[in-house]
Amino acid sequence: MDHSQPVSTHPAPATTDSTTITSSDSGRNLEAAVPAPKPLAPEDSLRRPMPAQSAPSALPPSNGIPAQPDPETTALESLAEPAGILAQPGPATPRPLAAPLASALYLPTFPKEITSKIDEDFELLLATVRANRPGDDLDIVRAAWQFCMAQHEGQKRASGEPYIIHPLEVGQVLAEMKMDSTAIAAGLLHDAVEDTPVSTEEISRRFGPQVAHIVDGVTKLDRIKFANKEDHQAENIRKMLLAMVSDIRVVLIKMADRLHNMRTLGHLKPEKQQRIARETLDIYAPLAHRLGMGKLRGEFEDLAFQYVDPARFLKLAQDVELVRNRGGEEFLDNIVARFQLELTRHGLPGRVEYRIKRLYSINQKLVADAAQGGDDDISQVHDLFAVRVITQTVQDCYAILGLLHSIWRPVPGRIKDFIAMPRPNLYQSLHTTLVAEGGYQFEVQIRTEEMHRIAEDGIAAHWKYKANESVNAKDEQRLAWVRQLMEWQREMTDPNEFMSTLKIDLYPEEVYTFTPKGKVVVLPKDASPIDFAYTIHTEVGHSTVGAKVNGRIVPLRHRLRNGDIVEITTQTGHTPSRDWLSFVKSSRARNKIKHWLNEHQRERAIEIGRKLLEREARKFKVSLHKLHDADYDRVAIDYGLGAGPDLLGAIGFGKYSARQALNKLVPGSTKLDASEQETSNQKQETPTGSLANVPASELSKMSDAVKRVYFGKGSDSLQVEGQGDLLVYRARCCNPIRGEEIVGYVTRGKGVAVHARSCPNVQNLLYESDRRIQVEWAPMPESNTPSGGTLPKPTRYPVRLIVHCDDRSGMLKELTAIISDDDTNIRSVDSRVNDDGTTATVEFVVETLDLRHLNKLTVDMRRVPGVREVQRVSKI
Repeated sequence: MDHSQPVSTHPAPATTDSTTITSSDSGRNLEAAVPAPKPLAPEDSLRRPMPAQSAPSALPPSNGIPAQPDPETTALESLAEPAGILAQPGPATPRPLAAPLASALYLPTFPKEITSKIDEDFELLLATVRANRPGDDLDIVRAAWQFCMAQHEGQKRASGEPYIIHPLEVGQVLAEMKMDSTAIAAGLLHDAVEDTPVSTEEISRRFGPQVAHIVDGVTKLDRIKFANKEDHQAENIRKMLLAMVSDIRVVLIKMADRLHNMRTLGHLKPEKQQRIARETLDIYAPLAHRLGMGKLRGEFEDLAFQYVDPARFLKLAQDVELVRNRGGEEFLDNIVARFQLELTRHGLPGRVEYRIKRLYSINQKLVADAAQGGDDDISQVHDLFAVRVITQTVQDCYAILGLLHSIWRPVPGRIKDFIAMPRPNLYQSLHTTLVAEGGYQFEVQIRTEEMHRIAEDGIAAHWKYKANESVNAKDEQRLAWVRQLMEWQREMTDPNEFMSTLKIDLYPEEVYTFTPKGKVVVLPKDASPIDFAYTIHTEVGHSTVGAKVNGRIVPLRHRLRNGDIVEITTQTGHTPSRDWLSFVKSSRARNKIKHWLNEHQRERAIEIGRKLLEREARKFKVSLHKLHDADYDRVAIDYGLGAGPDLLGAIGFGKYSARQALNKLVPGSTKLDASEQETSNQKQETPTGSLANVPASELSKMSDAVKRVYFGKGSDSLQVEGQGDLLVYRARCCNPIRGEEIVGYVTRGKGVAVHARSCPNVQNLLYESDRRIQVEWAPMPESNTPSGGTLPKPTRYPVRLIVHCDDRSGMLKELTAIISDDDTNIRSVDSRVNDDGTTATVEFVVETLDLRHLNKLTVDMRRVPGVREVQRVSKI
């Protein structure tokens, strides 16, 4: 769906966020969009009369029509049972409709030049379908377009354009993917159920069950209440993947939807741009990668990168442009000419292309190098240039590799044969890195035409060429990881755990290992023998006690490398260790270990919870024997839990107190007697700390929650769901600050530790989902303080910043001046000159108000001449 909500000139149904996809740069061989932050558009793609997109740092406000606020996340209908990986495009049997009408009839308030352009673009869509899929039924496409115009009549995008431009663009992207007419009809209708009163049943009646199933698969869950946006996102992604297993066209339409939204993201508010761009990097780009859609993945990454980190994006764009202007492009032109000459001379068929690495890929490479102590310098990216040779046969690929190695010196360890050993997404190519005259290094990829189609378009390439054939083994292999993921998700009741698993599984770097019998086992980079064991079988993983790698005994946390032969030693009755979670890398191993720990710890927690409740009942002389299972279930539901055993487990884990639960089970049972109540009241009315400054008359008017927020100690800026008596503190491993997404974890005897959601340790805590608790930042104190009271200063959070800069006179003075000007306190500062004698590192511990304050500070510091990077370090 479209992230810019429809703005209707008529009473229109509530709408929700969505996402889109645009067409690929089919008119170019270059993969890199350098330095252009503008979306790439193919020569035959739609071109709209809209302002050009610019980088977020320079984005003008939208054209006067503000983006609508996110609606409340609420719902959806049931999902059809999966039928198979690729549902075949059978007849849709649409109900006959009149010939499509001109868009002007549905857009009477728009100028003729806009409606005429829309009509022309729809004809272009039909022409693209005719060219790519001769004989496909165009009537269903025309009928879907007419229905789309009628349903979205009067709606506008945040840019002020007619809303129907969005589904039309999505349809064009699908046509350029060579998708069938059923998929294109579904693409035109993909927002109908979500943003208009139309039901899935009506879509089925008009256009057939296949179109309805696909539309349902891409429709968000917006009529169901979720606890937070993260749960909502997780369930939407889960639903899409489930539908994708049934029909791959679901995810291709969702990709097309997201791409167009990313290309037109400039019209939304900055916060929404950031959220959508981050989701694209976390979910959609990796998903495109796992489906083998390399071209789409690259465009997703670069489009999102410019919003997630605009300053970094522009800097790298300038660096790459500088490389081009200083001979980089001329160097590539000469290399390509030499390649073509040598191929012709030796009678080898093939065409030669080149590219400069995409900006996001460059950034990831530099970040990885910096983590290993390398320099943040584009000159350190040795595969910045790449040449691609596309030939006819596999034999030609190896012959060309030998030819190139005879002319240029290959870099040892950089030769990769993905033809003999394809990646899990079925990508195949030969890779090598060569050294040219002058020491320039460049990467070469050698592949056949078929391999090239698979590398660029992934699973969409197979669909467009094999649509009328039955599902083959390669299709099964390509989506095997989706089947596995949806199998594991049955064991994951927690949405955050599902999203964590998905992100780990979507974008792995692989190592190729072997069983003693020679079977290949593909694992994530840095995987351990435990990961290997769980890949073989769950019970093998559970009972693993030792491992041999290449005949040598190794520790269970040993990191496996390409080519390792792994042998696992098991012992009957052995069980998983919680420590394994600190080093396993595969989502399968992590999920199986978590599931085992959850089940066994849950049983223990239920028993502890029962004993605590019984002890509390004896204290207040309450008989639990009179209670029935329905009573426990009722209280569990009140707490947002599933059933009675879940309530006992939550008590056992310390998430809820036994006294609170008992009072809900037997209302009034835990009331104190008169003397105890009087003592308690006296304690509560004794002013301490900041409360002493507030008159008793005003203090009595304030609720306990307000007192805690305004005058509490230590964790006054945090609130815990349903709890007023728990110690709450910020975890030292990540030290979250106001504005960051946070998650609470009930520790054993220490209260609630609050972590940043991005904290690496959170991943190791998620397996005990019963001990996670909802926390949020308390509202900021208002300026109108209680009369006579003293409103304490807003909480400030210590943050450690490391500044990498030139070693020059006055640098420290300028940095401290920037910090002072930003109303920021400096707790400590330490500086040192680096070994190179020209650069320095300055470490500050500063006190900030919130994340927005910190971001402004780091941006201001980066603007100081000579500052190379400003980094936040989690630990103080």
